Amino acid sequence: MPRVTAAWNGKVIAASNNTIVIEGNHYFPSDDVNHEYLRESRTQTICDWKGVAQYYDIIVNGEVNDDAAWYYPEPKPAAQNIQNRIAFWRGVKVLRETG
Repeated sequence: MPRVTAAWNGKVIAASNNTIVIEGNHYFPSDDVNHEYLRESRTQTICDWKGVAQYYDIIVNGEVNDDAAWYYPEPKPAAQNIQNRIAFWRGVKVLRETG
C-alpha cells in the first residue's frame, strides 16, 4: 500500500501506509499523526451515518489553521473502521507517494 502524507505550512503532520479513504478523505491512524501540531478545537459537526466529529486546529510555526483536522471519537456502527483515525482539509496537502 502506498505511503500517504498530510502536510501544511512546510511540515508533515501525518504519514502512513494504512489510511482509509471515505468520501475522498484519507483517515490516518492516530498513531501516525504528529500530535505536537494539533490543538483541540471546540468545533463539532454531525454526520448522519458517521456520528459526531470533533476537530483540531493545526499549529505550525506560530500559524493556526482552524479546524483543519477532524476525527470521530465514538463513530456510529457503520463507521467503526475510522475509530482512532484523523482526517484533514482546509489547505492541508494530502498526497500519495508513487513509485
